[in-house]
Amino acid sequence: MKKLLIATVIGALSSTLLVTAPSAFAQTSSTTTTHAKPKAPQPKRLIKRKPNPAKEAKVDPVPEGSEKWSCNEGLSFDLKGDMKRDQIVTVHWGNKNYNLPREATTTGADRFHDAASGMDLVVIPSKAMLFSDKDSSRLADECKTAAMGEGAPAPTQSNAINKAQ
Repeated sequence: MKKLLIATVIGALSSTLLVTAPSAFAQTSSTTTTHAKPKAPQPKRLIKRKPNPAKEAKVDPVPEGSEKWSCNEGLSFDLKGDMKRDQIVTVHWGNKNYNLPREATTTGADRFHDAASGMDLVVIPSKAMLFSDKDSSRLADECKTAAMGEGAPAPTQSNAINKAQ
């Protein structure tokens, strides 16, 4: 019996709230809709910023004493170091210098690879190839020095050993 009485009281209160509430909401919503004007979309402001030299692309100078290697499709890179004896050579490619340490190979090719930058230089007696590990692409192919263009072999460690024997 108590439950029935409580349910009746709750039902009566909720019905009175529903009757008065919509009229209260209707008054506030009607006043806001009649007086409110639709807002025009605001144009985006274009902010002109001064160039930040720290964020601009770093351009490394071509190392002094480097040798130019000309490649297919008009590409080229500069190489500083003696591939016959140096353990690290510097390759200037795309306005940046990359220090590439020598990696041992079983094929007789000279390979200089830097895992951090992803640059990989492979030199065989007839040409050099420049690869990028980052996107698994060949950046330059059929690269030769001026002497190689005239028929000389690549200045590799294996060619130096073969000449000494």
